[in-house]
Amino acid sequence: MSVDEDSRWLDWVTKQFESIAGDDKEIDLLEFKTALKVKESFFAERFFALFDSDGSSSISLDELLRALDLLIHGSQTDKLRFLFQVYDVDGSGSIDPDELRTVLKSCLRESAISLPEEKLDDLTLALFESADKDNSGSITFEELKEELENFPEVMENLTISAANWLKPPEEEQRRRRAPRYLTRAYWLNNSRKLFFLCLYSFINLLLFFTALMQHREGGGWFMLAKGCGQCLNFNCTFIMVLMLRRFLTWLRATWVVKVLPLDQNILLHQIVGYAILCFTLVHTTAHILNFARLTRAGGYRLWEYLLTTRPGIGWVRGTASLTGLLLQLVIGLMVLCSSTFVRRSGHFEVFYWSHLSYVWVWSLLMVHCANFWKWFVVPGLIFLLEKTVGLAVSRMGGLYIVEVNLLPSKVTHLVIRRPQFFQFKPGDYVYINIPTIAKYEWHPFTISSAPEQSESLWLHIRSMGQWTNRLYEYFRTPENQNQDQVRTKRLTASLRTRRQMLKNQDEFFSFTSCEGAVASNEDDAVELMMYRHNGSRSDGVQVPVRIPAPPKSGSPGPTEPAADGPEPAERGEAPPPKEVLAKFGENHRLCNIKCYVDGPYGTPTRQIFASEHAVLIGAGIGITPFASILQSIMYRYRMRKQNCPSCSYSWCEHIKDSEMKLRKVDFIWINRDQKSFEWFVSLLTKLEMDQADEEPEGRFLEMHMYMTSALSKNDMKAIGLQMALDLLAKKEERDSITGLRTRTQPGRPEWGKVFQKVSQENKGKVHVFYCGSTALAKVIKAECEHFNFNFYKENF
Repeated sequence: MSVDEDSRWLDWVTKQFESIAGDDKEIDLLEFKTALKVKESFFAERFFALFDSDGSSSISLDELLRALDLLIHGSQTDKLRFLFQVYDVDGSGSIDPDELRTVLKSCLRESAISLPEEKLDDLTLALFESADKDNSGSITFEELKEELENFPEVMENLTISAANWLKPPEEEQRRRRAPRYLTRAYWLNNSRKLFFLCLYSFINLLLFFTALMQHREGGGWFMLAKGCGQCLNFNCTFIMVLMLRRFLTWLRATWVVKVLPLDQNILLHQIVGYAILCFTLVHTTAHILNFARLTRAGGYRLWEYLLTTRPGIGWVRGTASLTGLLLQLVIGLMVLCSSTFVRRSGHFEVFYWSHLSYVWVWSLLMVHCANFWKWFVVPGLIFLLEKTVGLAVSRMGGLYIVEVNLLPSKVTHLVIRRPQFFQFKPGDYVYINIPTIAKYEWHPFTISSAPEQSESLWLHIRSMGQWTNRLYEYFRTPENQNQDQVRTKRLTASLRTRRQMLKNQDEFFSFTSCEGAVASNEDDAVELMMYRHNGSRSDGVQVPVRIPAPPKSGSPGPTEPAADGPEPAERGEAPPPKEVLAKFGENHRLCNIKCYVDGPYGTPTRQIFASEHAVLIGAGIGITPFASILQSIMYRYRMRKQNCPSCSYSWCEHIKDSEMKLRKVDFIWINRDQKSFEWFVSLLTKLEMDQADEEPEGRFLEMHMYMTSALSKNDMKAIGLQMALDLLAKKEERDSITGLRTRTQPGRPEWGKVFQKVSQENKGKVHVFYCGSTALAKVIKAECEHFNFNFYKENF
């Protein structure tokens, strides 16, 4: 560190100290805990004790500077010595197993990870036995240092993140960089969108200047009003074209998708909507100013031009001014109610109902403008046809929600009986209407089951607005379950089916190796449960267990929980192995609720099977489209899987075909907390088991799990825990947090390193598919442009 940087750091620490210490110029334990912002008081107390070198129960500025100088500027040995002192709770000069367990328990709390006591013991023993090289029963400083050398990524940047408030903010680099929008990579990755925007702008300019010249005798304001009016004729019909979902879904299967940005129709719809607002404001203002000019020339007064039909302006009894003001009001309200802060703040119904005003807008435009019908007639007929088809399809036959699972973070998993005529592609979405929840409301959700799953549709719905919260609360209330069960006797057959499955569970368990830790839903925390072959937990409590069936030749697809139906059980036949449920918990319900589905509609993810190397990134509940895609991918993968008849060796032949060109799939799932992984942990476990042991070109599907609430590996408060998790995962070949073979990584992905590794694999052109928050999408898209990857974001 240079002299200037050192001086800047000293000034910053002094300033921060003064703001924390107050008038007494000393920091006590309470003030230290507040400033350090740690969840677990153990670390605050240990750091405070080590900072307080004179034992005065308070920290002076000199003591703080010495400690921080060691943590921020010290050598690796100095930092390791400090870490050792944190773990050496009794100050004996060595770490015994009980001390290590205490530290690891605090690490778990700091990282918001919940594990049973038995698993904590396993973690403690795994790390202790690895570090205690001489089997002396305690870990010395040299042994800890030697153990840490096996984790170079930790040694590379050993720090204490909780002390970042005492590190001065880094000065912004003043290097001149070309704006992102002027880089070659940006233009290549956004060529279709830029082409469309240029074409759209050209059409608007052409229409504007054509109308301008045709009305040049009326004066400047009149010319401006007519120019904007002509653009409004085009835009008010084109905005409808961008929302013809069935039409756009059909176009995605044609060459048009290579020329026009069909996957960004929502964004383009918003752009055209804002353009309409701007054109209407200019159009209305220009007419008002023109009326003011006519008022000065004599004739009617301004209010008469605006609020009456006396001037006779307009082709329907002089109503142009009145309808124009109404249009300005309605369009302004529609744009306001469509704003992000309205849609994302739990008021989706405000957006939904206000957007239905498009019927009034088109009706008023018919009356307002004599030529609008010429622009509207063709798109309007297509729109009417699509709406009619959608209404007919959605009402054709009654669909029923037959099973509901309430998952952590208020996620509702619906299982809907799938009609035979309903065909969709992986990643598609549907609009669902549940009259019991809201009679007239339709909401879009991604289908999370695979097309090969012929008996049922899955939807995973997170509670984020009024409708989704009502849905969750409806199924959470026990009274509703009782009413639904009394409503029909059809569920009796379902229960017989479940009981018959339970009788055959030993056979199913003999096929799969289910020993190990897997996540299970609990009310307060996710606990890891040790499963035996009899399907019960080690403490004797029976819980739901999902059992994959052995693949058969000609099987229609991956085996998943099916809709409750009368076929096998009512015929007295043994049902096929779908899902073994030893007990229905509070969060798992059988029901028989009518619903309507409109769709399916295509998304950018339809292009996955045309990719060679696909990177699927889901943030939180953004995994839902990829759940369907992964199941479908693995179904096609199994069709190529070969098994040796004389041994258990299996491999996958690499064959390119028109349906699937994929050579490699990287799946990245980012969750904030541990509970969220339970949404699809059973599915991901099954996908891991489906893969061949050895493949000519390496693993076809690689999973990468990230838990953002967990502290990173180079944080002093998490080093021991992450080392223990790594060691135990290698020993048990299973992650302690999720139960998967894939190790859950703490913190957020470093996208530069992730994409660099993907780029080095050379599996073909990389296509990145993302579903999640908009903020993260911008970060990932920028990295994709840097590596020249194609980027697709889920929009609906």
